[in-house]
Amino acid sequence: MSEQTLPQPPAGGTPTPPAASQPPAGGTPTPPAASQPPAGGAPTATDLQAVLDRAAAGGRITPEEALDLYRWAPLHALGSAADAVRRRRYAGVEHIATYIIERNINYTNVCVTACKFCAFYVPPKSDKGWSRDLDEILRRCAETVELGGTQIMFQGGHHPDYGVEYYERAFSAIKAEFPQLVIHSLGASEVEHMSRISGVSIEEAITRIHKAGLDSFAGAGAELLPERPRKAIAPLKESGERWLEIMEAAHGLGVESTSTMLMGTGETNAERIEHLRMIRDVQDRTGGFRAFIPYTYQPQNNHLKGSTQATVFEYLRMIAIARLFLDNVAHIQGSWLTTGKEAGQLSLHYGADDLGSVMLEENVVSMAGAKHRSNLTELIHLIRAADRVPAQRSTTYEHLRVLVDPANDPVDPRVASHIASTAIEGGTAHPELKILSAN
Repeated sequence: MSEQTLPQPPAGGTPTPPAASQPPAGGTPTPPAASQPPAGGAPTATDLQAVLDRAAAGGRITPEEALDLYRWAPLHALGSAADAVRRRRYAGVEHIATYIIERNINYTNVCVTACKFCAFYVPPKSDKGWSRDLDEILRRCAETVELGGTQIMFQGGHHPDYGVEYYERAFSAIKAEFPQLVIHSLGASEVEHMSRISGVSIEEAITRIHKAGLDSFAGAGAELLPERPRKAIAPLKESGERWLEIMEAAHGLGVESTSTMLMGTGETNAERIEHLRMIRDVQDRTGGFRAFIPYTYQPQNNHLKGSTQATVFEYLRMIAIARLFLDNVAHIQGSWLTTGKEAGQLSLHYGADDLGSVMLEENVVSMAGAKHRSNLTELIHLIRAADRVPAQRSTTYEHLRVLVDPANDPVDPRVASHIASTAIEGGTAHPELKILSAN
C-alpha cells in the first residue's frame, strides 16, 4: 500500500463524503463572520492538496492552513494525509493499534464549578450529593486488578472540602494496596481547586500528589481552551491560558499528561483550531503531552440541552487535522464512548493510533447520554476489522501484549464497559445492572 493511499474502512463504514472542497454535510453551523474564508473564497483544490502533501511528508502547517483544511479539504484526502503521517511516525509498528483496560473511579459528584455541559454534578448542599469512602474506592481498585486493568482515572467534582490532603490520602492508600495500578487522573482544573482549598501553590500541590502516587494527569477540564467558548460553557473554571500554565508547570515537575478537547458545544471551526494551536505551543516548550483525545458533547440532562452538537464527519475531520497539526504530540486517540463504535473504528483510518479503553466503569459522560458500551472481545474485533493488529498498552503506550494470532486472543466476558455501574456483579451501587456478555 502506498503511503498516500487511505486504507479502506470495513463494510458499512464511512458514509459518502461531501463533494470536493465542500464542508461536510450536516457539519458545523455557519460560524461568525470572523471565521469565514477570505474574500477570495475557499482555497483551490490545488492549494489544499499542496498543504496536505506537505503535511503528509512531515512539514509543519500553520493554524490558518489547518483551518482551511478542516473546513474545505475533501474528507478522504484529509484522512489519507493523516494516515500517512501516522504510518511514518510508527514505521515498523504501523500495523498495530492499541487499547488499554482501565476504570474511572468517581469519588464525588459534589461540585462548585457547575459546568453547563455536565450532567454529573450536584451543588454542595444538594441532597443528591455523595462521596465514596476510601474502602469503597479500594474495593473498586481491587476489581480493576482482578479484571486485568492497569490504570485508574480518579474523576469527580470540585468538592468544597477536598484540598491537597484529600488526594494525598487517597493516592497513597491506592498505591500501598495496589502498587501495580497506574493513577492517571485529574487535570489542571482539579489542581487549581485543591491548591486554593489548601492555600498552597500550584507547584506544591502537584509535587505533593505526585509524591503520594499520582503518575500522570489525564488532561481533565480542558474542554475548549479559547476564551469565548470556555466562558460560555464553564464560566467558573480557570481560563484556558491558566489551564495550560498548570499543565506546563506539571510537565516541568516531571508529571506528564494527555490533552483533550470537547467538541460540539457551540464553538466555531476557528476556535477548534485555536484550541489545537494553544496545545501545540505548550508542547513545543515541554513535550509533556503524551496524546490528544477529542470527544463529543452529549446533550442529555445538562443546561445546554443539545442546542449544538458535533457530527461524526466533524469528529473524523478533527482526528485527521489533529494528526496533521499536532506534529509534536505522539498519539492521537479515537473515541467510541461518545461517537459510537463504528466512528471509533473509522478513526483508525484518519490518523488515530489508539482506540481508547475497555472502560470498566464510567459515570460522568454516560449521565449526559453516552450509552455506547463495549467489551474486550468486541474492542479487539473492531481493531482487527480495521486491518490492524490489536495490542494492549500501558499508560505510557508501551505494548504489553500484541495479539498477532486471533487464536490467542484473550476471552473474558467480565472485561466489559459498564455505564453508571461497577464491574463485578454483587459489588455495585446499581445491583440491577448485570455483567454484559461478550456477545
